[in-house]
Amino acid sequence: MASLGIPQNTIEVLQKYHFNFQKKFGQNFLIDPNVLERIMDAAEITGEDCVLEIGPGIGTMTQYLCERARHVISVEIDKNLIPILEDTLAAYDNKTIINEDILKVDMNRLAEEYNGGKPMKVVANLPYYITTPIIMGLFENKVPLKSITIMVQKEVADRMQEEPGTKDYGALSLAVQYYARPEIVANVPPNCFIPRPNVGSAVIRLTRYEVPPVTVKDEKKMFELIRASFNQRRKTLVNGLGNARNLNLSKDRITKALEEMGLSPMVRGETLSLEQFARLSDLLYG
Repeated sequence: MASLGIPQNTIEVLQKYHFNFQKKFGQNFLIDPNVLERIMDAAEITGEDCVLEIGPGIGTMTQYLCERARHVISVEIDKNLIPILEDTLAAYDNKTIINEDILKVDMNRLAEEYNGGKPMKVVANLPYYITTPIIMGLFENKVPLKSITIMVQKEVADRMQEEPGTKDYGALSLAVQYYARPEIVANVPPNCFIPRPNVGSAVIRLTRYEVPPVTVKDEKKMFELIRASFNQRRKTLVNGLGNARNLNLSKDRITKALEEMGLSPMVRGETLSLEQFARLSDLLYG
């Protein structure tokens, strides 16, 4: 099968199957061999690896993955793409195509079935509207992972590696940095896709920590605190957390905990580091 990284070959496949792009699935297919090679290099795919690919589209990146990995599991939500994938990947016997919504798939079971429960690598060109739930699903469900190498909207990639005090720092930055080390490996302009998206993209690699960089007594409680802190960004932490019904925390208790940490009761969530959120969580719930 001709390489789909070459735009002409992609267009031929789309025409052959009279494929219509589905806006609801956020479909933008990559047509740049250089970017595809960079993703493979960043993900460090070897012949030992079992790779979980989310949203293979017509199989452009899947071809590259099948050339390098031991096994590739591709999960595609759009049933119209399944016959196309069977065709474009016909040459490879080291692939499994699953027609499912990734948010409903038991990824731990896939790791068990195809990789003996050992950590997989995730590689994906993710639809922008669903990036955060997919990443959080992978981390929170404790799926055995070595790394996640994904193409996302540039601004989302930036947000994942922001530091405290910057305007894009938020719950996503803290969650990603608790579970993994983020590193942007390539910026990708809109003309590398069919159809062209309206925004720039970036490839970011998240290398999973074996042990999180901070210790906290209750991970779940800490993330509830973090989410509540950023739900109302402009509010002080005392008001933001005090008003969050699900937390049941009095403003007095929050003020005391902040004082114990040497922080002013006027402080906002966006200035706290991951370490400080862990400490605050331990003081409030420990």
